[in-house]
Amino acid sequence: MTTTGTAMGAMEQTKMVGGAPMYPSKTIVANAVNSKDHTTLVAAVKAAGLVDTLQGPGPFTVFAPTNMAFDALPAGTVPTLLKPENKATLTKVLTYHVVPGRLDADALASQIRAGGGKAMLKTVEGEPLVATMQGSGIVVTDAKGGMAHVTTSDVYQSNGVIHVVDKVLLPG
Repeated sequence: MTTTGTAMGAMEQTKMVGGAPMYPSKTIVANAVNSKDHTTLVAAVKAAGLVDTLQGPGPFTVFAPTNMAFDALPAGTVPTLLKPENKATLTKVLTYHVVPGRLDADALASQIRAGGGKAMLKTVEGEPLVATMQGSGIVVTDAKGGMAHVTTSDVYQSNGVIHVVDKVLLPG
């Protein structure tokens, strides 16, 4: 993807996530496989059969939980979700972290302000996430009331943007 104008070029600089550069010219999957902080997420995306989707044109906004976020789930949750017989549940959890469109932190903050302090984000899974501001940071709340903080925002990809989060979001 080529960018035109200096504002877009500056906006889409390469960020480091999990010790690896995240290139704006690569897809979400092509970048995520290099992050040592997202090996569980990548394994889950593969197990759910979502690689082709997340390599598609999008654009997608992905709230990407770290390995530590997956580790914080109750013992046995991740191995159970990765079993072939639980593919539908795994897909539901993963697509709950994906919002259609390219919503960077500025766009999210604008939606939050326009919504009087909260933005309702319709996920690919179908249920909403609620985004709010906490200080200058963005917090995403799931259907069960769990709150994930965006720890790294605006990791631009050729087919969207990733926001790294510190918790796995769960649909209702």
